[in-house]
Amino acid sequence: MSHAGTSKQSAITTAMILAAGRGERMRPLTDTIPKPLLEVAGKSLLQWHLDKLVAAGIKRVVINLHWLGEKIEQALGNGSQFGVELVYSKENPVLETAGGIANALPLLNLADSEAFLVVNGDVWSDIDYALLCQQANERLGSDDKACLVMVDNPEHHPEGDFVLYHDRLIQHADASNARLTYSGMGVFKPHLFTDLAIEPVPLGPILRQAICNDQLAAIHHQGRWSDVGTPERLQQLDKQLRAGE
Repeated sequence: MSHAGTSKQSAITTAMILAAGRGERMRPLTDTIPKPLLEVAGKSLLQWHLDKLVAAGIKRVVINLHWLGEKIEQALGNGSQFGVELVYSKENPVLETAGGIANALPLLNLADSEAFLVVNGDVWSDIDYALLCQQANERLGSDDKACLVMVDNPEHHPEGDFVLYHDRLIQHADASNARLTYSGMGVFKPHLFTDLAIEPVPLGPILRQAICNDQLAAIHHQGRWSDVGTPERLQQLDKQLRAGE
């Protein structure tokens, strides 16, 4: 296996924001507003992402749409107000995470080995996307398929997802290597998705297979991160940001 430091990646200038979900746990808020357009501290979650992506040098962003997707398109337009090119990947039916990314690959306009940033539209973090891209490039080997951002397990997900060991994700936890939670952010290579059928496909099994093949690098982000999955967590984050915490 060829790991970190063995292949020089080009600068990452393309990103995808996942914004197609229904947001069932956010109801009744998401009955009329798509979850990524919900606001914290006066800005929608999507605008927080776009502002940070532009600051990191991202030039093109693809957003997948399903539930109330037309409202996202109306709110963001072609991206010119943010200084980025916005393109929309419309799904019907909704394709889940991996299927949605596979469906959007042609719109990302990537070379075969060119990496791209993926961000869940319903998370908030203080992570620096430019630093994330730089660290991912340093960790990604030629055989690797992604570099995931891992975070400490939140209260609502205490068991975590994957085990981090020396910048790699591995299968088994022990006393010194606890499970961490996948943040919903990462840098991916297209070939993780190129063989997928365009149908609803979850991301978890694909990541687990890549871990079995020793093809996933990772970064442990120890700053702030919130999975804005319920009205209570949305309200809590809004309160913290407005208080300058």
